[in-house]
Amino acid sequence: MAEDDHDATRARDAERLRALEARLGEKAGEKPPSRGEEHFSQANMAWRMVTELVAGLALGFGIGFGLDYLTGLRPVFMVVFVLLGLAAGIRTMMRTANEIGKAPGRPGDDKGE
Repeated sequence: MAEDDHDATRARDAERLRALEARLGEKAGEKPPSRGEEHFSQANMAWRMVTELVAGLALGFGIGFGLDYLTGLRPVFMVVFVLLGLAAGIRTMMRTANEIGKAPGRPGDDKGE
């Protein structure tokens, strides 16, 4: 009788062990997305946005300074084109920020969803 209880206990334990291994196998198959890759992508987008803003300002400054030099009106064109460059940089940054939430489309397709 003691052997029957022992065999039943072993069979029950073996079944529990198989169920546990099956659950562990399912969990091992589910790999969560890496936070490092997500962070890296966000850092890239942030640097891209900063670069776009600075490029707009630099381009506006260059065009304004050049026109001021050619016309002799020192601060007028530089101020106007720096402001235009700032507006263009912010507009480009906002476009990039809108791209973050969209799903990627096909290559060459600018339509994200």
